Amino acid sequence: MRTASFLLAALFIPWGLSLAKFDEFDDGDDIVEYDDNDFAEFEDVIEDTVTDSPQRIVTTEEDDDEEATVELEGQDEGLDFEDADAQEGDTESEPYDDEEFEGYEEKSDASPGKSDDLIKIVNVPAHLQNSWESYYMEILMVTGLLAYIMNYIIGKNKNNRLAQAWFNTHRELLESNFALVGDDGTNKDATSTGKLNQENEHIYNLWCSGRVCCEGMLIQLKFLKRQDLLNVLARMMRPTCDQVQIKVTMNDEDMDTYVFAVGTRKALVRLQKEMQDLSEFCSDKPKTGAKYGLPESLAILSEMGEVTEGMMDTKMIHFLTHYADKIESVHFSDQFSGPKLMQEEGQPLKLPETKKTLLFTFNVPGSGNTSPKDMEALLPLMNMVIYSIDKAKKFRLNREGKQKADKNRARVEENFLKLTHVQRQEAAQTRREEKKRAEKERIMNEEDPEKQRRLEEAALRREQKKLEKKQMKMKQIKVKAM
Repeated sequence: MRTASFLLAALFIPWGLSLAKFDEFDDGDDIVEYDDNDFAEFEDVIEDTVTDSPQRIVTTEEDDDEEATVELEGQDEGLDFEDADAQEGDTESEPYDDEEFEGYEEKSDASPGKSDDLIKIVNVPAHLQNSWESYYMEILMVTGLLAYIMNYIIGKNKNNRLAQAWFNTHRELLESNFALVGDDGTNKDATSTGKLNQENEHIYNLWCSGRVCCEGMLIQLKFLKRQDLLNVLARMMRPTCDQVQIKVTMNDEDMDTYVFAVGTRKALVRLQKEMQDLSEFCSDKPKTGAKYGLPESLAILSEMGEVTEGMMDTKMIHFLTHYADKIESVHFSDQFSGPKLMQEEGQPLKLPETKKTLLFTFNVPGSGNTSPKDMEALLPLMNMVIYSIDKAKKFRLNREGKQKADKNRARVEENFLKLTHVQRQEAAQTRREEKKRAEKERIMNEEDPEKQRRLEEAALRREQKKLEKKQMKMKQIKVKAM
C-alpha cells in the first residue's frame, strides 16, 4: 500500500505544477510580456555579435504604449530573414514624422565640413612636373649628336677642298714629268684618271708612273681627322698639322748602295728607332748640319761621310734652308724594308725584302688651320722631289765607299744569321721529324706485307748511311785538330 501511495503522489505532483503554469497565462498581455522577457537574452547575444556597424534609432507609436526599438543596419548575417522583412514592412506602413528626425540633417551636413578641413593640397615634386629641366639629358644627347654630324660634314668637305686645291696646283708639274697620273688600279691596263683616289675621309692617294730611273711614285695626302669631333677637341690641347708623304721606288740599276736621311732631330730619332735600315746602317746619333749651312732645326743621318758630301750640293741645300719649316724628313735608302718586324714568336728566318726607295714627308703650313691657298706653298717641294730622283740616279760611290757599303751589308746579314741560327735549326729539325712521320705512316698504310718489309729495310739503310757520314766527318775534324 505504501508503495502504491508513493507512486500516485509522484504522478499528481507534476500534473499540479503544469496546471499552475497554465493558470498564469490567462491574460494575453501577460503572455506577451513573458515572451518578450524570455527572448531578451537572445537579443543581447545578437547585439554583442555585431561589430561597429552604424545604427539608426526608429521610434514607433502604438495605441496602448510607446516602445523604442533599435534597428541594426548591415546585420544580415546571424538574423532571421523573416523577422527583418516583418520589421521593414511595419516601418514602411507607419506614417513619416518629421519631428522624429530632428537634427539628423544637421549632422549629415556637418560631416562634409569636417572632411574638408582634413584635405591638404600638396605641391607636385619637381621631377614629376612637365618642364624642360626634366629632359636635360635628352637635350644634351641630341645636341651632341647634332654637333657631331655637323662637324663630320664640315670636316669632310674641308679635307676634300684641300686635296683638290693641292692636286690643281701640282697637276701640271706631275703631268710634265710622268706619263701616267692618277691610276686607281681598278683596270688591268694602266690608265691615267687625272684625279685623286680617296682612301677615307682624311687620306687621299695619287699614283704616278712612266718616268725614267723610277718604277713609280705614290703621293699620300694625310689630312687631320677634321670629320672626327673628338679628334678636333684633342687638337685643341695638342696642335698638329697636315702632311704630304711621297714614296718613290727606284730601279735597282739607277741607285747605288747607301742609306741617308735629313730632317728634324725629333723625326730622325723616331725613324732611327722604327725603321729597320736606319737602325742597322746608321747607328750613330743624328749630327747637326751647320757644316753645310743648314738650320739648327735640321739634322743628318748617314751611313758614311762620302754620301753626305755627295748629297749636300748647292741646290739641295737651297731647298733645305728655304723650306726647313715645311720639311719633316727626307730618307734615301737601298735597304728600305719598312718598320721593324715585331713578332711574338721570335725573329723572322729570312731577311726582309728590300727596295731602293726615296721617302719625303712634308708639313702643310697653317698648323691645322690650313686653307686652300696654303697648298700652293708646297709646289717648290715637289720640284725638290723631282730633283732628288735625278740626283739619286747620278750619284755613285767611289771604290772605297762601295767596299765599305758591301762590308756593312755583309755584317748585317751575318748578325741576322747568328740571331736566327737556333731558330733555323729548330725549323730544320721539325721538318725532318715531319718527313720521318710521313714515311712511317706510308709504310704502315701499305697492305702488302712483302712490300712493307722492303720499305722498312730501305728506311733502315738510309739511316745507316747518314750515321756513317756523320762518323766520317767527326774523324776528319779530329785529324785536322791533331
